[in-house]
Amino acid sequence: MALPVREQMKYWGVAAAVFFVLLWLLSDVILPFVLGAAIAYLLDPVADRLERLGLSRALATGVITALSILIFVLLALLIIPTLVDQATGLIEAAPQIATNLQSFFTERFPDIGDANSTVRQSLVSLAETFQARGAELLNRVIASFSGIVNAIVLFVIVPVVAFYLLLDWDNIVARVDALLPRDHAPTIRRLAKEIDRTLAGFVRGQGTVCLLLGIYYAVLLAIVGLQFGLVIGFIAGALTFIPYVGALVGGLLAIGLALFQFWGDWWWIVAVWAIFQSGQFIEGNILTPKLVGSSVGLHPVWLIFALSAFGALFGFVGLLVAVPVAAVLGVLARFGAEKYRESRLYQGLDETDVD
Repeated sequence: MALPVREQMKYWGVAAAVFFVLLWLLSDVILPFVLGAAIAYLLDPVADRLERLGLSRALATGVITALSILIFVLLALLIIPTLVDQATGLIEAAPQIATNLQSFFTERFPDIGDANSTVRQSLVSLAETFQARGAELLNRVIASFSGIVNAIVLFVIVPVVAFYLLLDWDNIVARVDALLPRDHAPTIRRLAKEIDRTLAGFVRGQGTVCLLLGIYYAVLLAIVGLQFGLVIGFIAGALTFIPYVGALVGGLLAIGLALFQFWGDWWWIVAVWAIFQSGQFIEGNILTPKLVGSSVGLHPVWLIFALSAFGALFGFVGLLVAVPVAAVLGVLARFGAEKYRESRLYQGLDETDVD
């Protein structure tokens, strides 16, 4: 006989509370395991595809691991140093860009040339703030990366955890399924499939969209000769994870820099604008419909709130688990709304209930 609903809610509530408390207490310790689990989850469809081609699970995992290590080494040697150099250069060039902006406005609006002008003082303050805060942010990112994802975590623990989880992924899923409460197993499986569909559509699909758009922007901006084009393309691609934000931020940065670099050569400025316009067209009409789909179920506002809240509460680990937890809560909320619409509370009394 199933437990009463009130008892079930108590047990599930305690389990959720324990989960969040452990996440908060062990946020620094569990980072490599969260990263390893995320990598294994993302690569599981690739392993399944290789198995369908005739490879064993162990061989498929070995092939994926070798290719992943090769890609990581190439990124570490060729791309990451360039990104850091361009990001540093962009921060150092901020005062000069602000000076050029002052000159631009001074030529057209002479009143701004006054040292006591509010606009001029604001531009100077903005440039100094950007340089100081930008350098501080970059140093914090580098320091955090060096402190959190140190050499041991990066080269030993995370790959090992990801390898073994990927190797045993199907067995782990089967064991968890065997532990489900028998009365609720069908419902939990249904919800789990919907959560997996949401995560697969958003994380895997949107992650691929971010990667492809980042490469697209970076390559084309480099071709037109825009300074800091690689780092701007990377920023635009990464922020595409949040709908519309990537194109807005990247486009404003790129077009703003293009105005200073190509002032007078309007075709190059138009080319930079066309790159982001075409990127938006490709994303909206080709990449997102094909890779993400139209029924993912993660609203941009809900996603931004989840990233902000979990990042503030649990730090870097919170950012990693924000999207999965947001997907779970979104699926549970839709399930609760569905049950509510089926309930007497929503439907009210029918004619047979009227005396």
